[in-house]
Amino acid sequence: MPVPLFASSLAAHMPRIVDRLAEVAASGRYILGPEVEAFERELAAYLGVSHVVGVGNGTDALAIGLRALGVEPGDEVVVPSFTFYATAEAVAAVGARPVFCDVDPESFCVTPETVEPAVGERTRAILPVHLFGNVAPVSALRHLGLPILEDAAQAAGATLDERRTGALGDAAALSFFPSKNLGALGDGGAIATSDAEVAERARLLRSHGSRDKLTYTEVGFNSRLDAIQAAALRVLLPELDGWNASRQRVAAAYAEGGLAEHVTLPTPTGGAEHVYHLYAARHPDPDALAARLAERGVEARGYYRVPVHRQPAMAPYLPPGGGPDLPGTEAAAAENLALPMGPELSDEQIAEVIAACASGSI
Repeated sequence: MPVPLFASSLAAHMPRIVDRLAEVAASGRYILGPEVEAFERELAAYLGVSHVVGVGNGTDALAIGLRALGVEPGDEVVVPSFTFYATAEAVAAVGARPVFCDVDPESFCVTPETVEPAVGERTRAILPVHLFGNVAPVSALRHLGLPILEDAAQAAGATLDERRTGALGDAAALSFFPSKNLGALGDGGAIATSDAEVAERARLLRSHGSRDKLTYTEVGFNSRLDAIQAAALRVLLPELDGWNASRQRVAAAYAEGGLAEHVTLPTPTGGAEHVYHLYAARHPDPDALAARLAERGVEARGYYRVPVHRQPAMAPYLPPGGGPDLPGTEAAAAENLALPMGPELSDEQIAEVIAACASGSI
């Protein structure tokens, strides 16, 4: 039985999406405007924040979010190395220096113990990543006294101590790339915050640093969420909690079906509700296991095998003498394996994944 890595589809919602897109097309308002403003309000209410600022994509959300929090060229920002490249890329793009910290190899997230050694005199912000749908312990980082920008791109709808990601730090960056838990029909992103000044600066920066298209007070970005994406996201946002509950059902079925006999199951952060953007298990030889699964038609993939601090473009930002010693990161990169996940994964497909892992155990 073929089992895809991503088991989700918008087919059931497409008639409503098409109707909404037709309304937007007829309106003549395609960039920002009332559709985007409505989505910003609805997402802010869902997250439990005061403001959402729609932008062009998740990477721009990170860069604009950093600028809005006051990060300037020459500042340092602490980031995990076990993450998608864009997390550190956005820091460098605003002229700051990414300082790489380790992660807990079980949760795949930063902890106060991994972040604190990377904090220095020039540190201006911390950028924890809610990786694979798990939640970084943001509240535990507060004692460091630094602004926190959450990278919530992979964890829409997840919670920590009953508060949603996006509402845990001083601001948060979200992505609506189509494969995300809340995905659009193309690129899209947002900055969430309850700080009115941060929100106002983000709105300024997303539109070339101008409020009136006449006077430009900042060197900003051309990064605005378009109304087409906002219309689709307004249809899909009410479905997010149900989709996440289905993802959690799949994770529970994996555990109840004995998957732990063959791989190490994902470990949620204490107090967190993991939403399993990816079901990233661990295995001592994950690529060999993935090859065996492929023989049975089960898709599996390792993520971030080369951590960001070892990517060639990051070499100028490393300390003299080479990169930092990040044993948790190296273990996470070497051992993780994403198994099939999604709200539409059937009981039969779940059983097939478990059976394939059993036959592929080494």
